[in-house]
Amino acid sequence: MELAALLLVPLLLLFPAAASGEPAHPGYAHAELAACGVAESPERCEEFDGGRIIDISHYYRDDMPAWESGEGVGEFLRLARSMRNGSDIANFSELRLTAHSGTHVDAPGHVFQHYYDAGFDVDTLDLAVLNGPALLVDVTRDSNITVVNYGFTTVFMCRKLMWKKEFDTSYVGFMKDGAQWLVDNTVIKLVGVDYLSVGAFDECIPAHLVFLEKREVILVEALNLEHVIPGMYTLHCLPLRLRGSEGSPARCILIK
Repeated sequence: MELAALLLVPLLLLFPAAASGEPAHPGYAHAELAACGVAESPERCEEFDGGRIIDISHYYRDDMPAWESGEGVGEFLRLARSMRNGSDIANFSELRLTAHSGTHVDAPGHVFQHYYDAGFDVDTLDLAVLNGPALLVDVTRDSNITVVNYGFTTVFMCRKLMWKKEFDTSYVGFMKDGAQWLVDNTVIKLVGVDYLSVGAFDECIPAHLVFLEKREVILVEALNLEHVIPGMYTLHCLPLRLRGSEGSPARCILIK
């Protein structure tokens, strides 16, 4: 329990919200749009350019699960300045969330204090690794990944736990020996999974330690993969340039 709690610290506050702000809206209702002279509601897509580009990032929402929490991420987006409430300049939203919320990357400083102190943050991650060929594999959904159930060369997993508000410890992740096998026997430099941790709940930190010890593997967590067919793709994953942060939200896409 103590080790797992390390995933929550330190927290990163992105543009802390003003207490007097109002909730931000993902889009006004169709009737309101019509009243304002807008002919149609905005289209929201997971695929673009005829399905060639696939968004594998989760959109942020209040009931998105958070590590070891039953309350979800909570209100993370607010209008600090609102044109409806007196601002004659613009709407101005503010964010407040942890650096490991939603689809995000982990830097070596996440689980190694000496790397954190030395400055190995998300701004030091290799963009050549975060952008390149990737193999999407649908692995077993009933057991964690250990050295005895490998049958693939890289790992992505497809489940739907990110749509549950409550944190779910039953997610599939790497056990320490599974992570060690991948590091010792492949040249894989990026591992992505579909829930909040690449490490299985029972060995969350040990698996992270294995992957991040040599600073050669980048971890991407909480990907949205349920609408993607396994196979070869080109991955583009861009975290924010947050110097000093051991994690960052990221927008990730696959290109066929």
